[in-house]
Amino acid sequence: MANKILIIDFGGQYNQLIARRVRELGVYSEVHNFESITVDKVKEFDPCGIIFTGGPQSAYGEGAPAIDRGVFELGLPILGICYGAQLMAHVLGGKIGTAPTSEYGRTDTVVDCKEGLFAGLSDETVTWMSHTDYISEVPEGFTITAHTENCPVAGMEDRARGYYAVQFHPEVNHTAEGTELLSNFILGVCKCEQDWKMDSFAEKEIAEIREKVGDGKVLLALSGGVDSSVVAALMAKAIGKQLTCVFVDHGLLRKDEGDQVEEIFGSKGEYDLNFVRVNAQERYYAKLAGVTDPETKRKIIGEEFIRVFEEEAKKIGAVDFLAQGTIYADIIESGLGKSAVIKSHHNVGGLPEHVDFKAIIEPLRMLFKDEVRALGRELGLPDYLVDRQPFPGPGLGIRIIGEVTAEKVKIVQEADAIYREEIAKAGLEGSISQYFAALTNMRSVGVMGDFRTYDYAVAIRAVETVDFMTAEAVEIPWSVLQKVMNRIINEVDHVNRVFYDLTSKPPGTVEFE
Repeated sequence: MANKILIIDFGGQYNQLIARRVRELGVYSEVHNFESITVDKVKEFDPCGIIFTGGPQSAYGEGAPAIDRGVFELGLPILGICYGAQLMAHVLGGKIGTAPTSEYGRTDTVVDCKEGLFAGLSDETVTWMSHTDYISEVPEGFTITAHTENCPVAGMEDRARGYYAVQFHPEVNHTAEGTELLSNFILGVCKCEQDWKMDSFAEKEIAEIREKVGDGKVLLALSGGVDSSVVAALMAKAIGKQLTCVFVDHGLLRKDEGDQVEEIFGSKGEYDLNFVRVNAQERYYAKLAGVTDPETKRKIIGEEFIRVFEEEAKKIGAVDFLAQGTIYADIIESGLGKSAVIKSHHNVGGLPEHVDFKAIIEPLRMLFKDEVRALGRELGLPDYLVDRQPFPGPGLGIRIIGEVTAEKVKIVQEADAIYREEIAKAGLEGSISQYFAALTNMRSVGVMGDFRTYDYAVAIRAVETVDFMTAEAVEIPWSVLQKVMNRIINEVDHVNRVFYDLTSKPPGTVEFE
């Protein structure tokens, strides 16, 4: 791609978000750790511009993340954000110090120069700050473009050399005109063309898959989630029957989900591939019998999947490639260089030792989740699959507190289906990040039809979040909650109580276990 932005990560918590914002403007971007960046690497990547991310350290501190000064001599526009702004000032001769007053959160900001980065923005705007250090003196050639009550340099520019910097975070939603500012840099200063589109990506990827696979065979573990389903559709269009998808139904999916997956990818579906469904429900229930510890449940479910998948792979015979639904967020969250690892992903890190494949094919490796969904639509997948909410790998096994049994799975499936149906009827489906029903391990006394009952309590949950790192409970209308409660108690056996979980993350998590 001729139009792309290089994002150099200095350990910032919003590195992934910056890349997403750039791509939302129709321009391709990649995040690379500062330790891997050399002048030659930048030349090889050949970007239209560079963005320095934030970071937790002091730019003047010993051992602080740094950058080859030669990067500044390549003639490329550079935007420094937060730590990136301070690093730019430090390298180019300015002064950094500890701010007399730190700034965190929403901050009123005055724009001093409505050209360059701030062209078209308001005279006063709201930005999102998160810093204890600040630029106390700008380098020679720079002018101050914005300030706040406690930060004399909220923005600075040297337009002659193409250097721009902001102390705040334009990539977060809380910065009122952040998208406009990033657009000014990417489309205005860097003069990028908006050529990052899913139709062209699909065509390019299909051609590359055909070239790489040749007449070889490919195996894909199809979970029925968005990522693996999009990989299946993409690979099918590229190589057809050379692809075999193994769908392990462990009995811990949502109601009717296994049948939906088979309907799309099985013999009656429109995709030309080999589809193998393994109904392993009883095998999983037997392995999980008597197990109550959540981590033990996770390990059993994960390990059993590998065993089942290996058994099916042996039946298929020699296979040349393993396809995986790894996405760019997995790569970033699993750690770039010495960046903080948010969470490790099982599908990042190369070939498993116990399988004999030539290579792994990861066609979604450079896509974010919203881009994966867009690609799925481009490939003709139905909306109910493409828009499917994130579903944990262990499935309903971690939405059942305590021991997992076939009876409990049915309770959760039925309660969850009712909850989803009522949320859709209320028109709330697209406005909630994630919602589901879970089964608590609590049983209590109730009265139904003049009879005493002693049955389970179902908990329903709905959260709003941007990145799933933090989340808040959604204020679902009381009338909707009452309808859900009435239907679950009347239609689902062995349930006599329904709770609504109001817990935010932190201190809780989105899932229950």
